[in-house]
Amino acid sequence: MKAIDEYIFDLLHKAVNKGLDLGADFVEARYDDMSLMTVNLLNERIREASTKLRKGFGIMAYFDGSPGFSFTPERNWESILQTVENAVKIAKATAPRNKVKMEFETQNPIVDKQFTEVKKHPKNVEFDEKLSMLKRGVKAIENHIQPSSTTGLYGELYGDKYFVNSEESEIFWQPLIVDLRIQAISMIEGKRAMGIDGIGSSLGLEVFEKEKYLPETIGTNAGKYCKEQTEAKPIKAGKQKALIGWRLGGVLAHESFGHLSESDFVVTGMSPLSDKIGEVLGTEMATIIDEGTIPRETNGLWLPYDDQGIKTDKTVLLEKGVLKGYLHNRGTAKKMNAEPTGNSRAITFMYPPIPRMKNTYFAPGDLSLEEALEQLKDGFYAVSSSGGQVGLDGNFLFNCNRGYWVENGEIKYAVRDASLSGNILELIKQVQGVTKDFNIMTGYFGGCGKGGQFPLPVGLGGAELLVDEVLVGGAK
Repeated sequence: MKAIDEYIFDLLHKAVNKGLDLGADFVEARYDDMSLMTVNLLNERIREASTKLRKGFGIMAYFDGSPGFSFTPERNWESILQTVENAVKIAKATAPRNKVKMEFETQNPIVDKQFTEVKKHPKNVEFDEKLSMLKRGVKAIENHIQPSSTTGLYGELYGDKYFVNSEESEIFWQPLIVDLRIQAISMIEGKRAMGIDGIGSSLGLEVFEKEKYLPETIGTNAGKYCKEQTEAKPIKAGKQKALIGWRLGGVLAHESFGHLSESDFVVTGMSPLSDKIGEVLGTEMATIIDEGTIPRETNGLWLPYDDQGIKTDKTVLLEKGVLKGYLHNRGTAKKMNAEPTGNSRAITFMYPPIPRMKNTYFAPGDLSLEEALEQLKDGFYAVSSSGGQVGLDGNFLFNCNRGYWVENGEIKYAVRDASLSGNILELIKQVQGVTKDFNIMTGYFGGCGKGGQFPLPVGLGGAELLVDEVLVGGAK
């Protein structure tokens, strides 16, 4: 390790010890040293090319089960000392009024230092090569359509994370995300059509050298999907069978089920999943998992530790339709007599960690895509979403930016202006089959929002779901 690493660890240990001297029961200290780049091409011209550095200390102190948090971007001891004092003061001041005490079990210290090893780390690649990737992707749109406008987005996030606590844990690891998106828009006879494709990954830039994720492939797909939308037909509204693609299925797993599984909602009784461990909620085909260290080659988020220094693991939320667990931090785990699941995450050093997801997905089954389409026979193949709305009651509404009508097991035509709506606790009762193909992705663009912390990188995806009935919205 470099000398700077040991210097940061010395400051973190010093901060933890000072917090204990001031009367805190427990202290966590972390430091982020992150680099972010965004490149935005609009109609093949650079609209934005920016690099940001995000460095600073976050201190969490606990007193009588109440947390106090403070941060500083400064790297001198005087500023860190003030930050520690503030965190302890907040914890002590809120303790008498705190009705939900979050104490936790002590654990053995973890000492671990993990370095990112990829073939083509973005920090070693010149800007011109990244810009060239975008331009190649945007140009490939023309393989299918002459667009009215184009957008190319490239983003990268990498750096170092340090963690120390009063159990003498000392953890170092290196986040990494690269992301490339291409979008085409066409206006024909006053009608707007859009096609978009892209991939985010915790691999290096070598991910964009794979045939499936070449910039030219991504751009060609965006042009193809846009052209399909210019010829797409409306879909009849109503309840019908559907095959839900892995991208949209991942959104459902995350937005509609994952948030209901987050333990801060569960422990306060805000989630409809509260007190339902062991209950049958869905069919035997429905399994939902949240995992931290999916192999980088799958393009998921690589997250070996959370921001409480807990090693991440595979957390089974729903297994063959039965509710098995929740997503915990250390406090909710003790309160609910469970183990921490490595889901205490903060978007930056400027925020306290709260229960958040990692990679959330529907586990694969045994159907090929062709078999799933055959079993669907006649219905809607909903591939991906352009956004929507979700509620803490499990209700959802997602607009589909890509989907197809299927007849006799064959894709017949693209559809437009379609949506899926319902309640996730009803939807998982309708799952009749799951594909064996497994796809997942993380991202620099977008991300998860909660408690004022947006956008937090996550991973989502999984298998494709055959559902017996879902409410499909169509064009007016």
